[in-house]
Amino acid sequence: MQYENIFSEGKIGDLTLKNRIVMPPMGTNLAGVEGEVTDHLIAYYEERAKGGTGLIIVEFTCIDSEYGKGFVRQLRLDDDRFIPGIFRLANAVHKYGTKIFVQIHHAGRQSNSSLIHGKQIVAPSSVPCAAVGEEPRELTTAEVKELVHKFVQSAVRCKRAGMDGVEVHGAHGYLVNQFLSPEANLRTDEYGGCFENRMRFLEEIIVGIKEECGEDFPVTVRLNVDDFTEGGIDLELGKAISTYLENLGVDGLHISCGTYDSMEKVIESPLYEQGWRVYLAEAIKKEVSIPVMTVGSIREPQFVETILAEGKADFVAIGRGLIADPDWVNKTIEEREGEIRKCINCLHCIHSVSANLHIRCTINARAGRELEFKELHPLTSNENRHVVIVGGGPGGMEAARILTLKGYNVTLFEKENKLGGQLHLVTDPVYRKKMTWHIDYLSHEMKRLNVDVRLNTEAAVEDIIAFNPYAVLLATGGRPRLPQVAGIDLDRVYTYEDIKLRELVFSNNKITVVGSGMTCHGTARRLAEAGNDVTYVEIPTKASKRIGADTRLRLLGKLQQANVNIVTEHKLEKILLNSVIVEDLASGIQSELESEYVIVAMGVEAYNPLENLLKGCMENVFVLGDAAGYGSLGDATREGFEKAYVFESIVTNCREKKVLQTV
Repeated sequence: MQYENIFSEGKIGDLTLKNRIVMPPMGTNLAGVEGEVTDHLIAYYEERAKGGTGLIIVEFTCIDSEYGKGFVRQLRLDDDRFIPGIFRLANAVHKYGTKIFVQIHHAGRQSNSSLIHGKQIVAPSSVPCAAVGEEPRELTTAEVKELVHKFVQSAVRCKRAGMDGVEVHGAHGYLVNQFLSPEANLRTDEYGGCFENRMRFLEEIIVGIKEECGEDFPVTVRLNVDDFTEGGIDLELGKAISTYLENLGVDGLHISCGTYDSMEKVIESPLYEQGWRVYLAEAIKKEVSIPVMTVGSIREPQFVETILAEGKADFVAIGRGLIADPDWVNKTIEEREGEIRKCINCLHCIHSVSANLHIRCTINARAGRELEFKELHPLTSNENRHVVIVGGGPGGMEAARILTLKGYNVTLFEKENKLGGQLHLVTDPVYRKKMTWHIDYLSHEMKRLNVDVRLNTEAAVEDIIAFNPYAVLLATGGRPRLPQVAGIDLDRVYTYEDIKLRELVFSNNKITVVGSGMTCHGTARRLAEAGNDVTYVEIPTKASKRIGADTRLRLLGKLQQANVNIVTEHKLEKILLNSVIVEDLASGIQSELESEYVIVAMGVEAYNPLENLLKGCMENVFVLGDAAGYGSLGDATREGFEKAYVFESIVTNCREKKVLQTV
């Protein structure tokens, strides 16, 4: 077997897992309004169990809804009425030989008053979390003891519901982490002060669970071994906590890092390298003999195998990678790595749940919607239906993939010499590699499914009509959006496409880059690294809204390191022959920036030259993705998937509409 370490059995306590892949807990917003398990949530986890995952740790589950909520639709286990739903979830996962834990959780000072009906949030001490911005009330000693009881009783409910174990959430700045942290815990009673006192809260939880559930019921701890905050837990303290927990009888440690005040360490942006925090688990594994799990932007089977083979961890948690592809494990064991849809770290899943939507994925349109899109229904007709798709970007290829799986005969036209479309424009080195993963996946699917792909071919109307197609999907994408300012038509103005796709070269020139978003940042940095004097004028765009605040600051920092002059909070007013005029948004004061060339990177606008021409001579013409005015990878993927999935209905509705119009 190619990956013998991944697919060797592993043990956590007395529990045997069929392989070394763990799905870590990640909030989904798929719970019900009262925190109950729903059919959608069961379908979501069942899909990952069916895909071969060894252990699933269910998302953080509230043990005290009065003060401990961390999410609007957070699972709950603070009452017996939630046991039946957890029981159904356990049964659904167990069908596939997958084991399942629940992560039990209290948010502490990382809750907020809006989540707990306006009440003041609580914490070990009245020390606020800067990211939340609310001052917590210090828990009384009696309240602390009551919370220990609530953690224990939630674990008891898990066991009664047929769960295989529990994970205590002691990471990411939540309540247990707060008790462990010298920065957050300033108590003077038995739960604060010295190391042993700060450990007492977690110790009593662990001991209580073991007493109530038995020594054979596995208990793991999700543990921060570095908070990446001033005065918080660092790696040396993390080592001490780990050995203390081993001596208490904890069955495994799930090593993590970061709090809300260092959020990008918790949920990595595209700028982080694969497996960047494995070193933390490796350090802890040298200190303890119980199983250690590592986590953090781990995507590729060979990378996982190397971690295990080199003894850096006993189990590897793949989180967003299993959102993107629930079949990651099965595809790996069946040596179908080319078919793995690897997570690109775009953070769309995080942004979705943060906006109180259910979990979504940019590259997997089914994520969180498994009940909507169950199995593909192949064509029932014996007719060989031919569909022409124009455009080899992500939307066009996703539509081609689904239509082919349903039995359609697909021809895909792409005017360039390679597939991928706008994805090739992302130039930041770390992020570009991840985007290349997705291009490679879709391109591999075109070959695997024998899609008739015609590169270097710009589809003309007569070429399409010659196929006498059943339908045409136009995924012609977008073209650079240009600001409507004086001077935009000067010869010295170029777009990001000129730099990336046409490989226009500048050297030792004064250049102003206008726009925002990943592509814009990559363009500015690339030009600076080529020896140009670059000024970046940040103009908000749709693309920039998809970048988190922390990621934006990191990107700006990278530009500063490349000696780029950064101008924010301004708008572009005018382009002159040897300069640009910008205006301060607050004061209205204009200033002139010397510039030999101007590069515009302000996103895309729809490019759709064929729709009207084709609709004049044939039926069943549809537009998707950027060509329909959307403008993001997630939109393009969703459009391509959805239109292809319900293609027969779309065509039927289109015909019925035309009949009604005729009548």
